[in-house]
Amino acid sequence: MPTLDFFFSNVKLPTLSEVAHALINTLNDDNSSVQQVSDLIARDPAMTAKLLRLANSAAFGLPRGVSSIDDAISLVGMSKVRTLSMASCLCDAFPLLPGLDPREFWSTSMATAGYAQWMAKGIGADSQQAWLTGMMLRLGELLIGQADPVVLKEIEKMPHLPGGRWEREKNLSGFSEGQITGELARRWNFPVEIVTALQQSFDPLSHRPFSRLAAIVHLSGLLADTPHATVKALDDLPEDLVRALLMDGEWLHAKFPNEDTFIRMQ
Repeated sequence: MPTLDFFFSNVKLPTLSEVAHALINTLNDDNSSVQQVSDLIARDPAMTAKLLRLANSAAFGLPRGVSSIDDAISLVGMSKVRTLSMASCLCDAFPLLPGLDPREFWSTSMATAGYAQWMAKGIGADSQQAWLTGMMLRLGELLIGQADPVVLKEIEKMPHLPGGRWEREKNLSGFSEGQITGELARRWNFPVEIVTALQQSFDPLSHRPFSRLAAIVHLSGLLADTPHATVKALDDLPEDLVRALLMDGEWLHAKFPNEDTFIRMQ
């Protein structure tokens, strides 16, 4: 039976910038100030430029243009600005591999993030933490592909039924992408809530204590894997997991989001 330590001994960890590591540290620090986060982001001109482009995108619907980090924080909020900056760092750290469609990969990742943020809001959980965790879910697949391109090719065979990729990953590599991303997040010192949620996202109900964030990420991943998902996709979600989250069925159907409103990193 393979172990995660053995798996990670055969891959090269993506390199995060100094700014990215500093931002991760602020995720673990409840006393991080707006100025501290702003100053960190300002140290990376490329990240700053991408952040301002994102903040000015239609997804935010801001009443006016954003021209500085402080401006973005005042209009969007520090938590969202920090989360977007972290996501930008992660995108830059992971080169895509042959056999993966970059547009499909990041589109699915951002859809998972968007659905996770939406669900978290519905149960009063931390929506920005959910967004970042959902965005990270598929990163483990990139490490699987680095370890064995042949396995990646098998994982990516069509059709892609919701949840089917996770089953292929488990059968072919011994791990789901969430388990691998969770271990990567642990090694990078991400908050324990994010690490645990990713590690347990393949089968949230089999773990105690139950992680609401893991359940959110699991359900969001299923929706993101549903092409052109409509409100009808909610009927195909595992009922036991929806019940465990105490989700309001009427709210889910009434507030189901359109993928076109999700943030796009690429």
